[in-house]
Amino acid sequence: MGLPALEFSDCYLDSPLFRERLKSHELELDKTNKFIKELIKDGKALIQALKNLSTAKRKFAESLNEFKFQCIGDAETDDEICIAKSLQEFAGVLQNLEDERTRMIENANDVLIMPLERFRKEQISAAKEAKKKYDKETEKYCAVLEKHLSLSAKKKESHLHEADSQVDNVRQHFYEVSLEYVFKVQEVQERKMFDFVEPLLAFLQGLFTYYHHGYELAKDFNHFKTDLTISIQNTRNRFESTRSEVESLMRKMKENPHEHKSVSQHTMEGYLFVQEKRSFVSSWVKYYCTYHREPKRVTMVLFDQKSGGKVGEEESFILKSCTRRKTDSIEKRFCFDVEAVDRPGVITMQALSEEDRRLWMEAMDGREPVGYHGYLPDLAQLDVIGFNVVKKFIYAVETRGIDEQGLYRIVGVNSRVQKLLGLAMGKYKCAMLPAPLMTYQYQRSFIKAAKLDNPEARVTEIHAIVHRLPEKNRQMLELLTKHLANVASHHQQNLMTVANLGVVFGPTLLRPQEETVAAIMDIKFQNIVVEILIENHERVRGVCSTNLQLNLSRRRSTESKAPSCSERPLTLFHTPTHSQKGGLDSRILITLCNHFHNTYAMDHSLCVCLCVIVYMCVCVCVSATSPSPTSPRSPSWPMFSAPSSPQPTSSTSSDSSLVRLVLAVCVTISKARALYACKAEHDSELSFIAGTIFENGESSPGLSKGEEKGKNV
Repeated sequence: MGLPALEFSDCYLDSPLFRERLKSHELELDKTNKFIKELIKDGKALIQALKNLSTAKRKFAESLNEFKFQCIGDAETDDEICIAKSLQEFAGVLQNLEDERTRMIENANDVLIMPLERFRKEQISAAKEAKKKYDKETEKYCAVLEKHLSLSAKKKESHLHEADSQVDNVRQHFYEVSLEYVFKVQEVQERKMFDFVEPLLAFLQGLFTYYHHGYELAKDFNHFKTDLTISIQNTRNRFESTRSEVESLMRKMKENPHEHKSVSQHTMEGYLFVQEKRSFVSSWVKYYCTYHREPKRVTMVLFDQKSGGKVGEEESFILKSCTRRKTDSIEKRFCFDVEAVDRPGVITMQALSEEDRRLWMEAMDGREPVGYHGYLPDLAQLDVIGFNVVKKFIYAVETRGIDEQGLYRIVGVNSRVQKLLGLAMGKYKCAMLPAPLMTYQYQRSFIKAAKLDNPEARVTEIHAIVHRLPEKNRQMLELLTKHLANVASHHQQNLMTVANLGVVFGPTLLRPQEETVAAIMDIKFQNIVVEILIENHERVRGVCSTNLQLNLSRRRSTESKAPSCSERPLTLFHTPTHSQKGGLDSRILITLCNHFHNTYAMDHSLCVCLCVIVYMCVCVCVSATSPSPTSPRSPSWPMFSAPSSPQPTSSTSSDSSLVRLVLAVCVTISKARALYACKAEHDSELSFIAGTIFENGESSPGLSKGEEKGKNV
């Protein structure tokens, strides 16, 4: 129940009930006064806490902004760049948020503390002053009234009238003070409903503004947060695979340290103790030595592992010879003597073990380092059988299990895998490829391409490297990436995104030749290469296979009339029958095409044109040396058909024809390579290459003067 109303008429009665009601109002004002006092105190403490929190958050943001990630390796993936940038993004968000909090704190004193203090001083304090005045007048009125009532009736009438008048004045003043006090008490009770609550509302509005600003920041940050979440997940996945690889390498190093000793074909390095003789006293000093095989230079650095710093300057000399030191000639074990070209005397060195001495001896003797194997391409297993097996497996996966969760990520039982592989291979022996599908030769090139800053440049460079792979490797890679792109398109069901597939297939398709920690740290870039191949599989497949199929599918017109100049390049693809022993079959054409493509990194369409030109030149050579233009050794193409009556030819003319043909071939290949360097893409330019040899001096339609001049070389 609320407070009772105070009637002004009750001020004149001044009844006990009135006094009781007035007392309840006074207690409520005291309660309100204490509450506001505590609220102001708590508000100031809150503001100070917010200031301290803001200071702490700004310090936290500064720490985030100053920290820079250092990744292992010479380049970072896009995911690592995103993660490294995240700390600065976090710092920016926190700084922005704290700027808004500072504005809220500055306004809090004006909108909350000062209005509450003003209400407490101006209203509640005024009510207290009115109460003091009311209590004083009450006491005065009661004293005057008691004194007046104690007057004797025997007093003079004039004296009594004066006393009555005085009492009436005091009573009237008391009533006025009582009315004013009642008015003030009720006024304060009513004013606190808005003067007290309104500052609180304004403060909360400031809080809401601050939190809304945070909400807007969160919305703006959401895009980066999504990318960062994906990058973190990708990095975690790569970490798991990398960690297992490093741990496996560590276990191998523990089990067989000598087999995994880092040995390069160009250098040998490690700690050696060198015998130094000074004043007839010999001592053994520890050096870190490096031997470079090409200049035969030995470099020694005095180094103390315990202090962790370089002690002396480098010393170097050119190796002349290295001789094993016999055990019976010296007290120390594992010793060998070296002689230098540019310094006198013999230097005696002690290796750390017998195996270590053997490695030093082999390196300095010019032999290949232990454990080094050059790249020997052996793609014997990439045959029709292998392609058919892979196609069968891909078909089975795409028709029966493409929606299986964890496809390719969850490892199968090895015995069942081998049994299934044996069933698929049938009577043929199942063998592993001696090198990864993308070859050791181009492994570093792919990694370097993945480290490029421009994403488009990465795709372009990887596209170019793929087309430098051996033909069968490239075909198998196209087959596999197309399938993996199909798998990734079902990632909502199988949970295998492009990034997950990169983690699975990166170390398999593009593993390094040497198993080192640095190579394992580059696994993330191997994964990126595979991701790019999957995402851009249509583009990477590209032009080669399309143009080759298009050119080989062209057929010579069956019309009896001789072909025109523009039609002649199309007739070059006619293949002589096996009875034409002077010609070349299609297998030789394909071999020539692959040779041009792999050796000069040419486009297949240009390779086809070049190999057919060579093919035609050989046929012309056969025709030029044939005794009869109608003999079976001559090609039966209309453009090379002999006239109706045989013309005698001399050996001199035949020889000169051969010379001209050889020169024409050389000019044509040079011109073709120049066109390829300029990225010629039109059939008219390729037709011009062919026409350079086979046009007989006649003007060809559509040729420029430069082309006409080149045609007549």
